[in-house]
Amino acid sequence: MSDVLVVKFGGAAFTKAADFSAIAELIIKLQARCPRIAVVVSAMANMTDHLLSLAMEVNPLPPKREQDMLVSVGERISMALLAMALAAKGVKAVSFTGSQSGIITSTEHSDAKIIDVKPARILQELTKGHIVIVAGFQGVSQSKEITTLGRGGSDTTAVALGIALEASQVIFYKDVLGIYLHDPKKNVETTPISHLQYNEALAIVQGGAKILHKRSLLLAKKNQIPLLVTCFHEQATQGFSGTLIREDGQRDFLSKLYEDVE
Repeated sequence: MSDVLVVKFGGAAFTKAADFSAIAELIIKLQARCPRIAVVVSAMANMTDHLLSLAMEVNPLPPKREQDMLVSVGERISMALLAMALAAKGVKAVSFTGSQSGIITSTEHSDAKIIDVKPARILQELTKGHIVIVAGFQGVSQSKEITTLGRGGSDTTAVALGIALEASQVIFYKDVLGIYLHDPKKNVETTPISHLQYNEALAIVQGGAKILHKRSLLLAKKNQIPLLVTCFHEQATQGFSGTLIREDGQRDFLSKLYEDVE
């Protein structure tokens, strides 16, 4: 099903109610290019931290199972609101939790690993031409318990889903233009990189960049699925389409990158 596109929006894309309408418009534009789209969403900005703080107020040592039940709500709020925003624009969208999406995980609460993806319900909706919105960061264990994947887990959800759906590409929408060698919020003169190999992107992440989770990059590398990191603020892109991550032959940039990271 290589005509499927998987896109992921992090918490920075959803800071207020109006943001869901803006992201819905972006998705509609994407659907004109690729009719079959699966969207992975994170919780709204700061919501996971808020829920964890709330848990600590109730119990300084909350049971991990109950903590997962609580924090997984954040992504469910995002997926439902985005589906509503699309419906308001006349576009049929269906939201699924991690378990409804067929994200099967190991049993560790708050740090589970994805061990399988069975996207039967997603495929059914995509075949109907519907946009599917998936809650990232979560799944269901083999013992039928709700689990979460740890910080950055939504990135891994997106890549795992892309692999299961045989997607042509996984696009990560961020509040920056792409991947940089240095933090653009601290160094205004740094410029985004247009192309990276998986090892190059891993080197940047291991150097401290928070742009993508290491686990998601390793999974993409293993399965050779292309990734694109770009900006959801279309007016800010200035013609730059984002950072494309894939294997495309060895380049001199690799050795230079390791030197800069070290």
